[in-house]
Amino acid sequence: EGKAVTPKGSKKKKVEGVSKGKEEKRKIIVVLQKAALETVKTKKGYELVCADSHKSILAKLKRNASEYRPDMHQCLLTLLDSPLNKAGLLKIYVETLNNQIIDVNPSLRIPRTYSRFAGLMVQLLHKLKIRAVGSSEVLMKMIKRPITQHLPAGAYKIGTSNKGKLVDMRDYIPTIKCDSRPIVFAVGAMAHGQATVPWQETCIAVSQYALSGSVALGRIMNSFENYWNIL
Repeated sequence: EGKAVTPKGSKKKKVEGVSKGKEEKRKIIVVLQKAALETVKTKKGYELVCADSHKSILAKLKRNASEYRPDMHQCLLTLLDSPLNKAGLLKIYVETLNNQIIDVNPSLRIPRTYSRFAGLMVQLLHKLKIRAVGSSEVLMKMIKRPITQHLPAGAYKIGTSNKGKLVDMRDYIPTIKCDSRPIVFAVGAMAHGQATVPWQETCIAVSQYALSGSVALGRIMNSFENYWNIL
């Protein structure tokens, strides 16, 4: 099973050229949508359901195997590795297909291999929280619904879809007042479909092409890093 550890010497970096008051208002919140996280008991014990390993089980349950791909793992790697996260300006939540909500600590070092990541998720789903090795720090935990009660007041909430309004992030970011209020993005952590949610205030497309969740997130993270001069 994977182990969660806190990175050594990890410190919040101050964004260059930003006053403390303004920096505190700057926050990007990502809510990963429709993540397929379920466990199944096999001869090896409990495992995270995966399209490659559990096709027969998914067929018996009449589930769409394409929904159980490792998209969430890829999305979390993109987010947690981003300079935006390392600068202390990113918060991550995950909503699953079963309407569970996961709070992800920005200091989590996600396992690089899918097998270890799957082991970590099995622990989370059964124990409801994951602590750092040798510490009481909680790195992931299940929290109460709805997600809206965990979003800051005054945040601007944006859904994403390839059918949304096509925007160039370089031009779009200056229009959404991200220096004075948190910005929330709902992004799909699934193979297909749209990350549209009831609480969104607008819906955008960040490319003229259909992108994976990980690639779309990379484009969003990089755009804010450039706008806030995070190198």
